[in-house]
Amino acid sequence: MTSLDQLKMFAAAVETGSFSAAGRALDKGQSAVSLGIANLEIDLGLDLFDRTTRKPQLTEGGERLLPLAKAILTQVEDFDAAAQSIFAGEETRVRIVLDDAILLPSLSKLLVEFGVRFPATQIEFVSAVSPDIPEIVVNGEADIGLMFSGSKVQKGVEQAFIGNLSFIAVSSPDYPLAKITSIGANELLPFRQLLLRSPQGSVLDQFPALSTSIWYASSFHAIRDLVLQKTGWAYLPEHLANEAIAAGQLVKLNLRFEHKHWSPPVEWVTLKNARMGPAMSWLSGKVKNILS
Repeated sequence: MTSLDQLKMFAAAVETGSFSAAGRALDKGQSAVSLGIANLEIDLGLDLFDRTTRKPQLTEGGERLLPLAKAILTQVEDFDAAAQSIFAGEETRVRIVLDDAILLPSLSKLLVEFGVRFPATQIEFVSAVSPDIPEIVVNGEADIGLMFSGSKVQKGVEQAFIGNLSFIAVSSPDYPLAKITSIGANELLPFRQLLLRSPQGSVLDQFPALSTSIWYASSFHAIRDLVLQKTGWAYLPEHLANEAIAAGQLVKLNLRFEHKHWSPPVEWVTLKNARMGPAMSWLSGKVKNILS
C-alpha cells in the first residue's frame, strides 16, 4: 500500500534530480530512497522513472502521477497545520468589515503575512459603508471593523483612531469640469457629483454634497469606475486614483478652497470586551498600523 514516505521520496527525487540528492534532502540514504521508490512502483504496477538514462527521468505514468502525489503531500501539510492551530487555540476564522476605501496595499501585505503565520485560520471580508460598520460588529457579524470616524462614540464597541486617509477630487480629463484651471465651490454646483451611500441610505458626514446633481454608489471602487466613464466628479482615496492619474485616465481637480489633501480620520473597531484568540489578537494589533 502506498505510504506518505514513498510519495515524499518520489516528489523529492523529481525535485532534486536524483535519488542520492533526494536522500540528502530527506535525511535518508540513497539506498533507502531507491528501495522506497522501487516498492512504490511495485505497488502501483508501473515504472515512475526511466533508469536507462544517466539521471532518472519520469515516465509518462510518472508525469501523470506527480501532480497527484504533490497534492496529497500538500493536503497532509494543511492537515498538520490545522491540527497545530487547534492545539494552539487559534480561531477557525477572523471576519473583517471595512469601508472598501481602506483596502490599502499595506493591508493586503499584512494579510499575506497573516496567511503565513496562521495558515489554518480563514479571513472573511465584508464591505460596508462606515456608518453601518459599528452595528455590524455589535451584531456579531464581524470581529474587526475599519471605518471612517463618525461624529459620536458608538455603544457596545471599542474604537481607536489609527490615522488619516488622503482623498483627492478627480474627474475624467474629458469631463467639462477638468477644463477649469481653478475651481471654486460655486463652480462645482452644475457638475454632477458622485457620492457614497449604503443601500440602507447611510452616508458619510465627511463627504458633503457640493453639487445640485448627485449620483450615489455603495463603493468607492464603483464611484471610480463611474468617474472613468465621464459621468461626473468625485472625491476618491488617493491610492485608488493614482494609477489612473498616471495613465492619463483621471485628472486631479484644482479646488481653490482646499490648501491640503483632505484626509478624514480612520478608526479600528471591535466589540467591547471581546475575547481574542491568538490570530485575532495578532491581526488586531497589526492592522492599527496600516496607515503609519
